[in-house]
Amino acid sequence: MCTVCGCREGTPSIERADGQSAQTQGDHHDRAHGHYGHHHDHMHGGEKVQDSHNHYHGHDRHHDHSDQHAQGGGALVDCGADPAGLKIAGMSGERAIQIERDILGKNNRIAADNRARFLADDLIVFNLVSGPGAGKTSLLVRAVSELKGGRPVGVIEGDQQTSNDADRIRATGVPAIQINTGKGCHLDAAMVGEAYRRLPPLKGGILFIENVGNLVCPAAFDLGEACKIVVFSAADGEDKPLKYPDMFAASSLMLINKIDLAPVIDFDLAQTIEYARRVNPNIEVLTVSARTGEGFVGLYAWIRKQAAHQRRPVQDASR
Repeated sequence: MCTVCGCREGTPSIERADGQSAQTQGDHHDRAHGHYGHHHDHMHGGEKVQDSHNHYHGHDRHHDHSDQHAQGGGALVDCGADPAGLKIAGMSGERAIQIERDILGKNNRIAADNRARFLADDLIVFNLVSGPGAGKTSLLVRAVSELKGGRPVGVIEGDQQTSNDADRIRATGVPAIQINTGKGCHLDAAMVGEAYRRLPPLKGGILFIENVGNLVCPAAFDLGEACKIVVFSAADGEDKPLKYPDMFAASSLMLINKIDLAPVIDFDLAQTIEYARRVNPNIEVLTVSARTGEGFVGLYAWIRKQAAHQRRPVQDASR
C-alpha cells in the first residue's frame, strides 16, 4: 500500500515515445534511474518493493537510504485521520508519520530535479487536477489544438488504465505520453520525469500534465510543475471547494468547465467563487466551455502571464 494515500502498489506503465506501451519494470533500454533494493526489481514512479534491504537509489543517482516500509506487509495511512492520530497496522502513529514524510520528501527531491530540468528547457508546466468527468481531456484537446501553432506543446496523461486520453491528444498532432498507474490514484514526480524524457524536445514551450481523476491525493504530490490548475464542471455543484479543500488550496487557478450548462442546471457561480476563496483567498478563477470554446481566450492570456512570470526571475538572475 502507498503509505501516504492508501493506493495499492503496482508497477506503472509509461509509453515509449512512439506511443507503444512499455512496462517500466524490465524496460532496460529507456528506464528512469529509480531502483529499489538490491534484488534489482526495477520499478519507477516512486513505487516500492518489499525486500530485505529496501534502499532507494534515487532518480538521477541521488542516494538516500531511508527505510520507507513497514515490515511484514503493506502499510496504509487513513488520509481522513488527524495527523497526530495516524495509525498503520503494526506501527505507532509516530512511525507512520515518519514514513509519510520520507515518501513525500523523496518525491519532492525528484520534483525539484524535474523543475530544474523544465526551467533549463524554458518550459512552462501545468498540472491539471480534477475529479473524473470534469472534462480535463476535452479541455486539453481544444487548448493544445489552438496553442500548438505558436510554440511547442506536449502532454503527459495519467490514468489507471487505457491510452484513450493520450490517443485523443495525439490525434491533434501534439505529442503525448500515457502513464498508466494501475492501482495508483495519482502521478508522482518520478513518473513524470521518466515520461518527460520520452517526449520530443519542447524547449520554450508548454507541457500539460493531466493527473489521474482524483480530487484528494494529487494535492500532496509536487511533480515539478509551475502550478496546479484545478478543473471541475458546473454540473459538479458549488460546494466542491469545501468538500476537497486541500486540492483547491494547492491550486493557483480554478477552471470551471461546462459553463455552457450553467443556465440549465441553475449553477451559482458567485457562491462557488466565495467557497473557493474561503479555502484559498489567492486562487484565480476562469469559466470555460470545452464544447463551445467560451473562456479560452482568457485561459490563454493567463498561460502567457504565467510563462512571462516564470521567465522574469531567470532573466533577472542572468544579468
